[in-house]
Amino acid sequence: YVIKTGAPWRWMPNDLPPWAAVYQQAQRWLAAGCFEALAEDLRTVLRLAAGRKAQPGAAILDSRTLRSTPESGARAGYDGAKRKQGAKLHLAVDTLGHLLALHVTPANADDRAEVGRLAQAVQASTGQSVELAYVDQGYTGTRAADAAKAHGIELEVVKLSEAKRGFVLLPRRWVV
Repeated sequence: YVIKTGAPWRWMPNDLPPWAAVYQQAQRWLAAGCFEALAEDLRTVLRLAAGRKAQPGAAILDSRTLRSTPESGARAGYDGAKRKQGAKLHLAVDTLGHLLALHVTPANADDRAEVGRLAQAVQASTGQSVELAYVDQGYTGTRAADAAKAHGIELEVVKLSEAKRGFVLLPRRWVV
């Protein structure tokens, strides 16, 4: 039914409880932060299973522009670099690729301007354990470095090689 309808609450299958009861419970879980806690616990378990510490010491920050629809409204903006109208996802993952933080802005938002907000969210979700963040060349400059430093994170810019020909896999950055 999800593929056929897009999962509206009122079209839930009859073998489940009434849609209003399921919706209310989902809203309670969202308000209580259950899904964030579940993602954090799952990340911790997966890190321990991989032989790593429970909380990461390094993160990778990046952004992605998604095309929008006319219904996007104020969330849509124009990203001149990617030539797309839409929303921009600013995300942080640990070195294994597990999500640490995510923010959605209009596509015209500058990556450097979101570093402070993203760094604060990363430190909140990891208990201040992240000390280093790998970023691409879109995060160069003192503004981004100072915003990250205010939250105890040092930015390391991973640069393209001077003699780039074709696709080059950048160390650390490929995880995002």
